[in-house]
Amino acid sequence: MTSDPPRIAIIGGGISGLAAAYHLANLPEPPAITVLEQGDRLGGVLQTESHDGFLLELGPDSMLARMPWGVDLCREIGLSEQLVSTSKDQQGVHVVSRGQLQRVPEGLAIMAPQRIWPFITTPTLSWPAKLRLGAERLIPSRTAEGDESLAAFCRRRLGRETFERLVQPLAGGIYMGDPEQLSIRSTFPQFVDMETNHGSLTRAARAAAAQQQEKSSHSGGPEYSMFVAPARGAAQLIETLAQQLTGCQLRCQQQVKSLTAAEASGWTVEVLDQGTGICNTEHYDGVLVATPAFRAGALLDAVDTDLARQLERIPYAGCTVVNLAYPREAIAHPLDSFGFVVPHIEQRKILACTFSSVKYAGRAPEGTVLLRAFLGGACYPEVMDWTDEQVVATAREELGSLLGIAQPPQFTRITRWRRSMPQYHLGHQELVQSIEQRVAELPGLELAGNAYQGVGIPHCIRVGQQAATRLATALQPAASQAS
Repeated sequence: MTSDPPRIAIIGGGISGLAAAYHLANLPEPPAITVLEQGDRLGGVLQTESHDGFLLELGPDSMLARMPWGVDLCREIGLSEQLVSTSKDQQGVHVVSRGQLQRVPEGLAIMAPQRIWPFITTPTLSWPAKLRLGAERLIPSRTAEGDESLAAFCRRRLGRETFERLVQPLAGGIYMGDPEQLSIRSTFPQFVDMETNHGSLTRAARAAAAQQQEKSSHSGGPEYSMFVAPARGAAQLIETLAQQLTGCQLRCQQQVKSLTAAEASGWTVEVLDQGTGICNTEHYDGVLVATPAFRAGALLDAVDTDLARQLERIPYAGCTVVNLAYPREAIAHPLDSFGFVVPHIEQRKILACTFSSVKYAGRAPEGTVLLRAFLGGACYPEVMDWTDEQVVATAREELGSLLGIAQPPQFTRITRWRRSMPQYHLGHQELVQSIEQRVAELPGLELAGNAYQGVGIPHCIRVGQQAATRLATALQPAASQAS
């Protein structure tokens, strides 16, 4: 006599929740899976729109190829041939330096210089800053225990000016955060390891570059650039995943009102169907919460108040993204890179800009250009409350002065992501460990999402898969006992 498979609810239909659902659905004995998404579509911040021949990314536009979990998932779902690399004709990134766009020196892996000559010749750094950077090999490794901020780590190893002019806009921009508060161990642990193992970021970066070159010369399979994206945009990954999940219930407009541990076993989930207005009580053997940490905390308040408070301690920042389309002849700048970043020291109103149609093919019709401007972040929270007119005017003013654009755009598309980017502040690693310990004491419950072990798409996929594995393993004894 066979028993019914365990029932699992995945709360949150972003990439973390869908990756978890796909992993569970492909187990030898898959559970019955229901994905409950509050919004009217799956994918969370991974959203792509088409407009007049343009392909607009409203959220993240790339996956880091060296983090294998994203590319591997694309391969599993038959999407690997649809992955496109960044443009080979244009490479690198610009940085605003004293009001002008200058190239970020080649060979800078966020904060680890692989080559010295580009830093000697860059106009972005003064000669004292260059000499200080050249002395990085002589800086002793940190011996103090405890966490260190991203800003403190970079100033200590590379000097103040290199941090302010290069590292802050590159590293801080990834998290839309304040480097004075971000934890180096939680945001960029690889650089802590480089200092520990090599005593110098420069030595470690050169060794890693040589190793990567050796690996590339012997590798088989497709050769990807550092960043890749689906040909039809990030939403193509979500659409393909959803198509593969034919055995799962994928339910949008489902607001989870409460989550409680059932008296016997499993979990009771109260779900409001926002389309019909009907509220139902549903029972599941296991629940995987793949929402922002503050929403997970609100759901778990009645289950474990201390856990809920810990989840709510993870701060979030918002970001405003503006897509702008122009005729190519309207832009004086050669657009000979993937975009530019803006240091805080420049005191401008924009954080960064991606040249979307330069970075990836197929993003704009021939003779036109698609740009994406980023505003807000943790250091400029007031931007989230600006009117559309303020946002567009600011984006146009900044891009106009930096890229030489005099005429208005063909169209603009504003996307506001409120509380979308978790901030890995000092002590984040210890906080997450404490959260994981408390979750482990609640049978049949797991957490996933970008709040814990990385904010990129590959990290979210890995965290979702790992949570799914733990949940399936925990439910196996219950399933076998029922047979």
